[in-house]
Amino acid sequence: MTTDHFAGATIIVPTYNEAPNVEPLVRRIESALAGIAGEVLFVDDSDDGTVDEVQRVASLVDLPVRAIHRENREGGLSGAVIVGLERAAYDVCVVIDGDLQHPPEKIADLIARFREGDVDVVVASRYVADGSAAGLADLTRNLVSRTTTALTKAMFPLRLRDCSDPMTGFFLVDRTRIDLAPLRPRGFKILLEILARQQLRAAEIPFDFAERTAGSSKASVRQGARFLAQLAALRFGKMSAFAVIGGFGAVVNLAIMWALTHAGLPYVWAAIIAAETTIIGNFLLQERFVFRELLGEASRRRSRFGKSFAFNNAEALVRIPVLALLVETWHISSIVAAAITLAVAFVARYAFHALVVYAPRRSPRAQHILEELDEQAMSPGEL
Repeated sequence: MTTDHFAGATIIVPTYNEAPNVEPLVRRIESALAGIAGEVLFVDDSDDGTVDEVQRVASLVDLPVRAIHRENREGGLSGAVIVGLERAAYDVCVVIDGDLQHPPEKIADLIARFREGDVDVVVASRYVADGSAAGLADLTRNLVSRTTTALTKAMFPLRLRDCSDPMTGFFLVDRTRIDLAPLRPRGFKILLEILARQQLRAAEIPFDFAERTAGSSKASVRQGARFLAQLAALRFGKMSAFAVIGGFGAVVNLAIMWALTHAGLPYVWAAIIAAETTIIGNFLLQERFVFRELLGEASRRRSRFGKSFAFNNAEALVRIPVLALLVETWHISSIVAAAITLAVAFVARYAFHALVVYAPRRSPRAQHILEELDEQAMSPGEL
């Protein structure tokens, strides 16, 4: 079945310091769209004059080219894509990187596959048919890419069953088929966010991932950490990010306790010092990575910290005597006993923070709060 509702396509290019690539990219897109109505929309987070270059190039070509410069850079390149989807002139949107590693010549193939009328998303994949990931810088990056792709597909076997490359940044989407409101963009894996949060019909075409010709790669350890946080939050909801931070805090807690006890400090005092250190550290990480979008409606930071600090210390006053009981009565290793008590305390900590620390200043009904808590903890999930 084919569709006659295709009017044209907006080519969304999220950019961060890609000025040298603008002209060759636009000229290749113009050639790819020969006979197809369209526009190029750069959504730019740069500080290298990329927007000025876009405006210069726009005067040289017949294809409509425009740019939106973002000051806040919220959500990274994924956030830029969301802005592009909101501001696009056409409902059919093609997302492509600005570094020329995605061949613009494949845009026509993406559009042709979409016009068959049976899909909502068309993914340009490195891992299907004649596709290639040769442009990845080295064997390590190639291995990391394939490993993270396999991990992602394993965590979303139903929603990603028709997508071999959910990590790609080159795809077409019909924006009338997606709800932008629940998307929580982070870093640059926006396709994963779209496919994991909604049930969409997907198809693929192969493409060769080219080597970078100018600019520098945005991949980094920090981006990798953001991806892992995104993956956890997508699969298990807000509770997972809380658990990751809690787990990290637990490791730090145990490391501090181990160091202090080996330095000769009694284990109870070591546990107290470790607890106070990680309580403060966990609060700062939760503010940044777990409850960030709730800060505007919650109480002031001083109040939030006071509630969190008081609860965690009250919890520690209960937990540490239990720890002592396990060590002195059951003769369990102090480190093992600490790990057990930290695990038990996790659920109570999450519930208190979600329901009290970050509750809106004008609290809704209790039932509504519980429903929100459940949704935050478990969304999106899969059947």
